[in-house]
Amino acid sequence: MKILVTGGAGFIGSQVAEGYLAEGHKVAILDNLSSGKKENLPHSAQFFKGDIRDRERVFEVFKEFQPEVLNHHAAQIDVRKSVENPVFDAEINILGLLNLLEACVRFETKRVVYVSSGGAIYGVPQYLPTDEEHPKQPLSPYGIAKYTGELYLHFYAEVKGLKYITLRYSNVYGPRQDPAGEAGVVAIFSHLMLKGEAPKIFGDGNQTRDYVFVEDVVLANLLALKHFDNQAFNIATGKATSVNELFSLLGKLCHFFGKPVYLPERPGELKESVLDIKKAKKLLSWQPKFSLEEGLRKTLLWLKSLKG
Repeated sequence: MKILVTGGAGFIGSQVAEGYLAEGHKVAILDNLSSGKKENLPHSAQFFKGDIRDRERVFEVFKEFQPEVLNHHAAQIDVRKSVENPVFDAEINILGLLNLLEACVRFETKRVVYVSSGGAIYGVPQYLPTDEEHPKQPLSPYGIAKYTGELYLHFYAEVKGLKYITLRYSNVYGPRQDPAGEAGVVAIFSHLMLKGEAPKIFGDGNQTRDYVFVEDVVLANLLALKHFDNQAFNIATGKATSVNELFSLLGKLCHFFGKPVYLPERPGELKESVLDIKKAKKLLSWQPKFSLEEGLRKTLLWLKSLKG
């Protein structure tokens, strides 16, 4: 199968591309390298440098590669940046997606794997764990844009005949996540602890998140190729971990014996987030294989290898 992975030089997209290649698929990558890295690009993938906001470039790539599947990982993923600059976020996450979907229609790419957010689109949870039917009340332009993308996919499926699957990720962590970039808390804490520096925790540290290891996310993208039935799936662990618990576990693994620096909580931050994954288990035959400790160990091994 010919698969175009947007954002394929990034933390998650590059590993999804490798997973597809390992399964024997032909893969091309479209990335502007604004946050992705050349060294992440799989050697056997065809690489197109370009920005999804550039409609002409997007159409050139589709015309040359003729993908059967679009796997869309390219995004503006910084929630705080979306709050500061909603227009910039929408240009990438909404207009960029529309360029890709129009190219799908023009060049007869019939199937789309769309990456959404399992935290940002639901807003403050009315119940936990949050399932796919939970009301969508996003509190950030990023969450609004991601959910808008889902609505556009529904339109393109109903009117233009595209088939899609939406994967709503929780907090993904693992090797290649840049602690200096648009990083998650695992990358930031690990980087600091390995240097012997104390991480900062905003608020009391009791806020919870659902941390899923990147290799489990790759598996979900592989299984997604069999399920283009216009549905959305939470990709998570179904387990809530507080920031304090994460700090304690990482401290043990890093042999870091200091204490965190507690700072005032950030306005608008969710207190609790954990996703229900029953639907993915039942219909995708997917479930996470890595415990948090196992995933953290693999992440730390990678970080240590960079210093070696």
